Amino acid sequence: MRMRPTLSWTPTGEVSPGTTDLGPITDALSSGGVLVLSGAGISTESGIPDYRGEGGSLSRHTPMTYQDFTASAQARRRYWARSHLGWRTFGRARPNSGHRAVAAFERAGLLAGVITQNVDGLHEAAGSEEVVALHGSLARVVCLSCGTISPRRELAKRLEEANAGFEPTAAAINPDGDADLTDEQVRDFRVLPCTVCDGVLKPDVVFFGESVPPRRVEQCRAMVREASALLVLGSSLTVMSGLRFVRQAAAAGRPVLIVNRDPTRGDQHAVTRVTLPLGAALTAVADQLGVTVGD
Repeated sequence: MRMRPTLSWTPTGEVSPGTTDLGPITDALSSGGVLVLSGAGISTESGIPDYRGEGGSLSRHTPMTYQDFTASAQARRRYWARSHLGWRTFGRARPNSGHRAVAAFERAGLLAGVITQNVDGLHEAAGSEEVVALHGSLARVVCLSCGTISPRRELAKRLEEANAGFEPTAAAINPDGDADLTDEQVRDFRVLPCTVCDGVLKPDVVFFGESVPPRRVEQCRAMVREASALLVLGSSLTVMSGLRFVRQAAAAGRPVLIVNRDPTRGDQHAVTRVTLPLGAALTAVADQLGVTVGD
């Protein structure tokens, strides 16, 4: 069964204004065993927009759904043309101070691991090693027919050769690597099949409306069970794929701490929500703990 896409969430009842007090986060990390759950908000300082914050991409862009992608050759052409252009921007993105702080906490032995909802690979690029990419990675491509997984860079090279002269100007780049292009701009884009079986290629990411692989979900649930606390970084927790781990942690009596500018769907389960910018907040926590964050 595939989940129905949840693209928006509206707070009900009284909304907590949040705090700027980093004390609870510093205290939790000082004890070790903290599990990080990160969302698109941690990558905004790397030039990758989020979905739902101020100016978020959902205000102008509806992400590709699994159902549309698999049902329509036209949808796949639109996706691959836009994603091919967006991949160039993603390839240039570099980890920011938030990613580097998380990696530094791991090196210092303060983390139980990282679950990220992002597909940009920036946690790994910053040096984090115990990372579960909940929604997959844009750096890989999977064939929906034979299951072959291949590097995105190989497909990017093939697409460059098959679409010589494809240099449209995008209105914006979105968190899923999808560039905003018109139907006219993508009309003649040539989509390529799997080199093994001529099947349909898809980025190895979980689209909206698609389920996270059960084995990956259980891996994350096991991490929550072993963690001393759950630290949510830059996620609105709108989609159940991330919210379920917050609910699990809270039900087990694990403290949930959130750093996010706006209210989240998990606030009711949290002991605190810090509203400071992520990079500055995590760097300040690192300073308080005597942890060095590299450049």
